[in-house]
Amino acid sequence: MNTEILLAQPRGFCAGVDRAIEIVERALTEFGAPIYVRHEIVHNAYVVNDLRNKGAIFIKELQDVPGGNTVVFSAHGVSKAVQDEADARGLRVFDATCPLVTKVHIEVGKMRREGREIIMYRPPRPSRSGRHDGPVGTWDASGRDCA
Repeated sequence: MNTEILLAQPRGFCAGVDRAIEIVERALTEFGAPIYVRHEIVHNAYVVNDLRNKGAIFIKELQDVPGGNTVVFSAHGVSKAVQDEADARGLRVFDATCPLVTKVHIEVGKMRREGREIIMYRPPRPSRSGRHDGPVGTWDASGRDCA
C-alpha cells in the first residue's frame, strides 16, 4: 500500500493577519531596524521570531519605545488611550489592526452612543507564552469608554 503525504503550506493566514505582517515588514524595509511592535503582531511564534530576526522589537507598553521611533500596533488593536499616548509622545505609528477588529470597535462605539450596554467576551485562550488572554473590549478597567 502506497501512502501519500501532503505537506500544507506553513502560512495560511486570514487577510487581516497577512496585512499586519506586511505592515511590519514594510516598516522594516522603509525605516530599517529597530521597529517596535506593541504586543506580538499575531499569535504565531514562527512569524514573531522571523520578524524579531529582521529587527522588530516586541514590547508590552509604549513606554518601552524610545522617543522618535516607529511603533506598529498589532492586529488585535489598541484602545483610544494607547493611540493618544503614541500621539503625545510623537511616535511614528503604523496601525496594523485587523479591519474586522476595527469594524467591531466602531459598531460597539455606535451602540454605546445610542445608550446600549455592550458586553464583549472571548473565552480565555492560553498563548504560546503560557499567559492567558482575557475578555476583550474597548473600555479600560475603570469602565471608561476608550473607543
